[in-house]
Amino acid sequence: MDQLMTVTQVSRVCGVSTRMLRYYEKAGLLSSQRREDYAYRVYTPGDVTRLVQILVLRKLRIPLKDIALILQEKDPSRRQAVFHRHITRIDQETEALGLIRSILLRLMAHTGDPSLLLRPEITMLTDALAPETTHLKEDASMAELNNASQVLDEKHNVRIVHLPPYTVASYHYIGAEPEEIVGERGIRFVQESRLYEHKPDSRMFGFNHPNPGVLEDGIHGYEEWFTIPEDFPLPDDFTRQRFPGGLYAVLTIRFGDFHHWLTLNRWVEESEEFDIDWRGDESTMGGCLEEHLNWVRSAHLGSPGDGSEGQIDLMFPIKRKTT
Repeated sequence: MDQLMTVTQVSRVCGVSTRMLRYYEKAGLLSSQRREDYAYRVYTPGDVTRLVQILVLRKLRIPLKDIALILQEKDPSRRQAVFHRHITRIDQETEALGLIRSILLRLMAHTGDPSLLLRPEITMLTDALAPETTHLKEDASMAELNNASQVLDEKHNVRIVHLPPYTVASYHYIGAEPEEIVGERGIRFVQESRLYEHKPDSRMFGFNHPNPGVLEDGIHGYEEWFTIPEDFPLPDDFTRQRFPGGLYAVLTIRFGDFHHWLTLNRWVEESEEFDIDWRGDESTMGGCLEEHLNWVRSAHLGSPGDGSEGQIDLMFPIKRKTT
């Protein structure tokens, strides 16, 4: 680690996507620099060390806001307080899981009959669990111990959405850091064309094209679509396409939580109403889309940071099951 490393090199060495690297930078946890004689951002050995610390803390289930405090706080007692708070949370979750395990063992010992759930010895135990969570209740006068992100049995609000047909302006790039290059070009397009003024309801969708791992050299591509009026003029490096629309299962995430693609995939696979409706091949994510909510408005206004950005809809193509 005695030399500067590119984004791609850091991504491979540390096992983290380039998208997550940008997310950590945006959150103020990580820094990089641009050299005048080099086209891409680079990281120093100190930056890479910092990234390793971030990744270890994330694996310990420390949220980003607390990671920032741990890495930046000079007062040891305040850092210790963060770890103590999370140890307390783990202890509470462990107690809740122990109770759940005890209940399940009793049910299993009695053949798993659902009617047993009404027996007093079972309801007495489950009464110690808060509704729709796996955390133990406390006295009614005390505040809830944890927020929704700490609930073990996480609930995901998957929506069913039908997208209408759109005319879209498409920009596509294959190479190192494709999301960053495509994103920067998209911002310039929105600002220079004043797209938001012509179409305030314009939407931006993105997807891998091709996916990582498809090409032998390890690079991948990314493509963005901007919904536009039919006759909207386009720069030479954009193409006009017709998106046919369709039915999608949709899950909203915060930027960076892309592991929930697996959550959404599993939801569709287990659905009793819907089947996967692949549209395209592996190289284009099978028709899956990422809609960056409020992105066109945000780009038009120069990313105001008013809370309207940073949310993404993961969109999985589906169709109703046939009987």
